[in-house]
Amino acid sequence: MSLPVRTTVLCSLVIVFFLTAAAQAIDTSTQHRYEKIANQIVTSGLGSGRAYSILNELTTTAGSRLSGSPGAARAVAWAQQTMEKLGFQNVHREAVMVPHWVRGPVEEAAVIRSSNDEMPLSVCALGGSIATPDEGITAGIVEVKSFDELRGIGEKARGKIVFFNRPFDRSKYSTFEAYGGAVNQRSQGAVEAARAGGVAALVRSMTGRIDDVPHTGAMGYNDSLPKVPSAAVSTVAANLLDSLLAADSAVRIRLKLSCRTLPDTESANVIGELRGSEHAEQVIVIGGHLDSWDKGRGAHDDGAGCSQSLEALRLLKDLGFVPKRTIRAVLFMNEENGLRGGKAYAAKDRPREKHITAIETDAGGFTPRGFGVSSDSATFGKISRWAFLLKSIDADQISKGGGGSDISELARKGVPAIGLRVDGQRYFDYHHSDSDTIDKVNERELELGAISLAILSYVLAQEGL
Repeated sequence: MSLPVRTTVLCSLVIVFFLTAAAQAIDTSTQHRYEKIANQIVTSGLGSGRAYSILNELTTTAGSRLSGSPGAARAVAWAQQTMEKLGFQNVHREAVMVPHWVRGPVEEAAVIRSSNDEMPLSVCALGGSIATPDEGITAGIVEVKSFDELRGIGEKARGKIVFFNRPFDRSKYSTFEAYGGAVNQRSQGAVEAARAGGVAALVRSMTGRIDDVPHTGAMGYNDSLPKVPSAAVSTVAANLLDSLLAADSAVRIRLKLSCRTLPDTESANVIGELRGSEHAEQVIVIGGHLDSWDKGRGAHDDGAGCSQSLEALRLLKDLGFVPKRTIRAVLFMNEENGLRGGKAYAAKDRPREKHITAIETDAGGFTPRGFGVSSDSATFGKISRWAFLLKSIDADQISKGGGGSDISELARKGVPAIGLRVDGQRYFDYHHSDSDTIDKVNERELELGAISLAILSYVLAQEGL
């Protein structure tokens, strides 16, 4: 056995021992009582769960839900009506001003001009990009894998379209880690292209899948530099362009985008809860983000998290489990391109309340594996000791490090942050693209996530931290 394998096994044994010891610290009658409750939640959820039907309603009623769009407005109205129909308490909206970027009426296009041939590339504007001139931009291409490489080529990028073509690192087990290793091309590519004298940025889509579907996502500008248009290119198109450039460095591209940013508009977070019977002022937040990109229907990102949060509360309510502390579902607005909803929720003065913890589900509606927890060691122990309640559905891996973008502002205020962890191998196949539709969501996997959320939030509401 090699040293890394031995170390991994020892670490696993330590974790198992710790969790087992923590579970043993709970008296037998309490264990049995919560095991019975957890089994009821599992049986009810798998037998007659509604997470998938809730998600179907959202994606059908609202469609895509980019902040400021008519779809986002429909989603807010739907969320409030749905919470009221499900019988939640204190259902209301909390207004928030959000950015309003639109893709534009002209079909997005990129055409390769090589020798006497012209070939289209599958592209889409990145969220926040400016438009090209009406006639488009036609220029040569420079391909780079990193910002350092771009800086190293000096004047060669001036007047060119800069093509950022760093793929996901396929050796990484965690697709989120692979995403993190590539995404700065998307978020800062236009800035670095402008700094090098480029006229536009073309970015390989943030996915490990090889297909012809471009993936959008947020990008930004630096006000001290010129703003240049920025678009994502599908992985198939990126590979094609790479091979053409290897054979002919004189390849040119015509890029045409018509996107623009409109004035901020009013939207809202949508809130509903099960009020605590003994300590109503102590609040456990569960939630996801109601907005999505304008590509696809936002089924996994993050319609899944919204439906799971609603379903978790519904399961508890319909089973007659009244929490001692308040469990509050918050469907946040504007996670994708501003985080305004999460910031507004955390900033709101709530003098009679104390947030005990916040749990976010924003990793897709895939099979749950457990939860990640960002907290001090003592609080982590109080949360992780309940892992045994999730063992029957193989979702009992509670580990350090987790949370979510929408609850990050609460975490900065000292609130323990928890994120639902799922099998994420397929997440970036669909993320921010036309492929993110409800047919990519498995009904039982989605429901199991809601079940996990219901079990953990309920036991924490009963026992506190």
